[in-house]
Amino acid sequence: MSDHIRESATSSALDASFNYPWAAAPDIIRSNQKDAYFQSMLLTHLSGVIRCLYGARTAHNWSSEARTFTELLYLGLTTFVGNRTLGEEYCDIVQVEDDTRRLPSITRRSGYILSSILMPYILTRFLPAFRRRLRAKLEGSMRKSHRRRASSPARSKQPPSRGFQIQEYILKHLDSITSPAPVYAATLAVFYFSGAYYQLSKRVFGLRYIFTRKLEESDQRVGYEVLGVLLVLQMIMQGYLHMQDTYAHAQTLNVPSNAAALAGGSAIIDGGVEIATDTTIAAAPLLFEPPPGADPAAQRERVSKLTHTPLPETYRFHLEDLEVMQWIDGKQQRKCTLCLEPMKDPAVTTCGHVFCWQCASDWLREQPMCPLCRQSALVQHLLPLRG
Repeated sequence: MSDHIRESATSSALDASFNYPWAAAPDIIRSNQKDAYFQSMLLTHLSGVIRCLYGARTAHNWSSEARTFTELLYLGLTTFVGNRTLGEEYCDIVQVEDDTRRLPSITRRSGYILSSILMPYILTRFLPAFRRRLRAKLEGSMRKSHRRRASSPARSKQPPSRGFQIQEYILKHLDSITSPAPVYAATLAVFYFSGAYYQLSKRVFGLRYIFTRKLEESDQRVGYEVLGVLLVLQMIMQGYLHMQDTYAHAQTLNVPSNAAALAGGSAIIDGGVEIATDTTIAAAPLLFEPPPGADPAAQRERVSKLTHTPLPETYRFHLEDLEVMQWIDGKQQRKCTLCLEPMKDPAVTTCGHVFCWQCASDWLREQPMCPLCRQSALVQHLLPLRG
């Protein structure tokens, strides 16, 4: 009996010695950065192949799909088949299940890959169309409410209804409400405090990292708790300012003197085009956004009517003529990055990159981000360059 107890104690001691510690936050972030570097190398080579086969414009149009394909290829050749990624090997960490500390099953690995790569791609593709439809419905409902209030003198003197205020709030903050950025920020803040689940998909499927080596007593286990505190303070401050602005706006709507100005309505301008005179609707983003599926020529004609601006029959500035905009030096600088031809009516984005007006308009209509720096927050409209 004593021998059996002694052997059991020895085996339990050996099992305890093989309980490797959880990986720290700096090593997890360093591993993800290393993986992102190798994925960018794959993306560069794939973009070069597409550019050689189909041209630069196709490479730009399919840049999002190419990035998604390279991420799927990288994780498919490593995580999906049960191998470690290059970043995990570099940092001596292994991905395991958080409850059993065993290597992840094929179900968890597949779910993690699909949710971490395909879900962001699907959101990027379908969120703009969903926002356009929801914005159109909200604007139509608010316009009907304005007309009902304007038709009754008694109603026009009363503050807007609670339903109208909710619709106005959703319309004003539609982009932030439908954005997954707050969820990502909360996940990142929790990771800074706990050191686990760097991505939301890892938390959903219960995947964590452990070290493949034993830590000595002298090893420092540092974390990013300070960054977590700063991120939480930032979110609290943004929430407080948002609530304060919303409350102040609601108070102004409840003032009776502003009821007449808020009554709104519509007016008929030249050409039989009806526009809304409501200040709330006019302040909404994408004022001249056309209905989905409209012809580009019809869109330009519609905007020309609304702005009373005649459409030019030819290009105002064609950089094929060296006398035009002589301050743009060199043949390459005078060519558009998208069509690789001399720029026609050059236009600059808010992030400072210059393209043909038509090329940039076609690009932003499909995906609202700069073709070069991929910064969607800074590309909201185009500013025509003057000669």
